[in-house]
Amino acid sequence: MARDRKSTGLKSLQGKIWEEGYGSGELKGEVYPDVPPALELWRREGIDVAIFSSGSVQAQRSLFRSSTAGDLTRFILAYFDTTTGPKTAPMSYARIAAALERSTSEVLFVSDVGAELDAALTAGMQTALCVRAPGSAPPTGAHPVLHVFDQLTG
Repeated sequence: MARDRKSTGLKSLQGKIWEEGYGSGELKGEVYPDVPPALELWRREGIDVAIFSSGSVQAQRSLFRSSTAGDLTRFILAYFDTTTGPKTAPMSYARIAAALERSTSEVLFVSDVGAELDAALTAGMQTALCVRAPGSAPPTGAHPVLHVFDQLTG
């Protein structure tokens, strides 16, 4: 874990440990303040939201179920993890679009990691680089930059 390896087995174990922590209330999922209102707006507008994380699906569900903003799982249609494929492989994004029953061009993928965005773009998805803190991810020019999710709702 300290080496941030994306091993499916390690991420599964992490998810089980986190589930216990979230279940006991010892852990809370941190989300940026603009996330809950954006999720609510997108739901009202009929926009589906899915998560693709190197954390296991179990860990993702636990985090969003026990967030500091309350249970956000009602806003999330689907969760994807490393069992879908590597986050830097275009085929992973094609699999996600297929699972969502959408063409890749209908999907917007938001990340703070350029290599993931490049893979999604190669697969045909729309992309946006989310830069939350100064210096956290230098814009490359290949992907539109956003700093808050409000920029996606306007």
